[in-house]
Amino acid sequence: MAPGEKIKAKIKKNLPVKGPQAPTIKELMRWYCLNTNTHGCRRIVVSRGRLRRLLWILFTLTAVALIFWQCALLILSFYTVSVSIKVHFQKLDFPAVTICNINPYKYSAVRDLLADLEQETREALKTLYGFPEITSRKRRESGSWRSASEGTGSKFLNLVPLLAFNQSERNKARDFLTGRKRKVSGSIIHKASDVMHGHESKEVVGFQLCSNDTSDCAVYTFSSGVNAIREWYKLHYMNIMAQVSLEKKINMSYSAEELLVNCFFDGVSCDARNFTLFHHPMYGNCYTFNNRQNETVLSTSMGGSEYGLQVILHINEEEYNPFLVSSTGAKVIVHRQDEYPFIEDVGTEIETAMATSIGMHLTESFKLSEPYSQCTEDGSEVPIQNIYNASYSLQICLHSCFQAKMVEKCGCAQYSKPLPPKVNYCNYQQHPNWMYCFYQLHQAFVREELGCQSVCREACSFKEWSLTTSLAQWPSEVSEKWLLSVLTWDQSQQIKKKLNKTDLAKLLIFYKDLNQRSIMESPANSIEMLLSNIGGQLGLWMSCSVVCVIEIIEVFFIDSLSIIARHQWHKAKEWWARRQAPACPEAPPCSPQGQVNPVLEPDDDLPTFTSALCLPPAPGAQVPGTPPPKYNTLRLERTFSSQLTDTQVPPESPES
Repeated sequence: MAPGEKIKAKIKKNLPVKGPQAPTIKELMRWYCLNTNTHGCRRIVVSRGRLRRLLWILFTLTAVALIFWQCALLILSFYTVSVSIKVHFQKLDFPAVTICNINPYKYSAVRDLLADLEQETREALKTLYGFPEITSRKRRESGSWRSASEGTGSKFLNLVPLLAFNQSERNKARDFLTGRKRKVSGSIIHKASDVMHGHESKEVVGFQLCSNDTSDCAVYTFSSGVNAIREWYKLHYMNIMAQVSLEKKINMSYSAEELLVNCFFDGVSCDARNFTLFHHPMYGNCYTFNNRQNETVLSTSMGGSEYGLQVILHINEEEYNPFLVSSTGAKVIVHRQDEYPFIEDVGTEIETAMATSIGMHLTESFKLSEPYSQCTEDGSEVPIQNIYNASYSLQICLHSCFQAKMVEKCGCAQYSKPLPPKVNYCNYQQHPNWMYCFYQLHQAFVREELGCQSVCREACSFKEWSLTTSLAQWPSEVSEKWLLSVLTWDQSQQIKKKLNKTDLAKLLIFYKDLNQRSIMESPANSIEMLLSNIGGQLGLWMSCSVVCVIEIIEVFFIDSLSIIARHQWHKAKEWWARRQAPACPEAPPCSPQGQVNPVLEPDDDLPTFTSALCLPPAPGAQVPGTPPPKYNTLRLERTFSSQLTDTQVPPESPES
């Protein structure tokens, strides 16, 4: 490099530098504001007056805050869905229809098993209400209390005692078995106090459940003695039926030929062979129509009652258990072919001597899974074992979770639900503590203390049939005589008596129309839409682009951090140099100017007169002064008065 170019480079190096390589953050920010394309920042630097500069600072910060706010809203709303509803008119598959008699088992078949229980139940009812033969209240409170103990054994009342509570006596209750008052601990009353305080009657009825060692008990009260007796009877009924084999229970319930009198579907006759047996613990034998037999699903070609399912059911009220069920009729549920029919939860009741018409509308829903929602496709993400031979649903998960808790806490399964693998139904002979355990778990489940509601998820796709029910008297008075006679003749092989209209019920299930409504979720945003919306916000508030954002990241993060790091590095070097420098106590103190003299820095430039003057004196050397002038040189002397012999010119010869 030429000497002139080196001097220019040296001068440029020593001059203040502007731009990303600025020595301080203040100079870096000033350079950015003067050179950026973002509006507002330049006005902060070039504006005159503090007020105008302050206003531009306020405007710029407000615009930046609005950009952050709007972009945050856009990012938070990214995982939102848009719902679209489509209506299709097409030929629809007919759903599976499960029908159950409300009475699970024929009374004549289970009477011997329930004889002792019914005897004690009648005695308890007689004690509670007196019945017609006991008209005096005084007699009901004295003599009738002894009637229960006069029965045979009273093992069920000993197992789960029935109690009558008077609100005026909080710590005492009257025992149905002995007729005497017994003291009840305050903790037991407290467990049922929230139920008891809701009643205005002076006396409420309940029963007491205790653990094996009777150290912990719970009292459950009811507003009506009828409800208390039915719940008490149901507990013992489940205990008895849990010990009966499945094959025997199927034989004690209604057969398809006994339940189904007449059947039509889509204008074509059908019979019991079109129904599949499904045994429910609390409803006995149930029968499912269109349960995908032979891998075929029936469909309907038209809407209306004439193209649906028409069934006439034989209810047979004479075989009803008087203490287990209090209504007459059947229950029906519409569901998918691969779905378990929870008829005890969502079933529709059918009345006798009536024609029940159920019109259906099909709605199919499709939801997006994570991260848009917490639904599950097949239940594989849910840590609950599916004990039902059916596809996943929220109800299946909740029931499976409760049954798993029942097996874990009580050691047996609830009778009204399917059996888990290698687990038996609860009965008092094998599991003496199951009644108390069951009620405690049930209360915890209702209060959402078991954790089932938080673990189970909703299915992402499901079908739902919205039902519209209408009733009409059937058969009519003018057609009752001949219609019942014909039906009696048709069922003469199965039914050995003349039918009456209170034994029959007619059911019609059909599509009101063939419009299928589909509710579908789709992502409301995409990456492209998110980026374009963020770009729109940047351009709206600060006329900024993606390149400006990259520039801001470079200046405010990379360059600023590099300046801070460089300053810290220089400080560390100076500290280390001071620490490593040897101590010189005899040396004269150096001047500060000599320490920071830039001329002492190694340089390839040639020394100049000015730089030479700035050089410090050499140590130990004397600087020669200017000698005084020799005034004798001012005198005139004869030039060349004498010359050296070797400088003399020889004389010329004559011959030259």
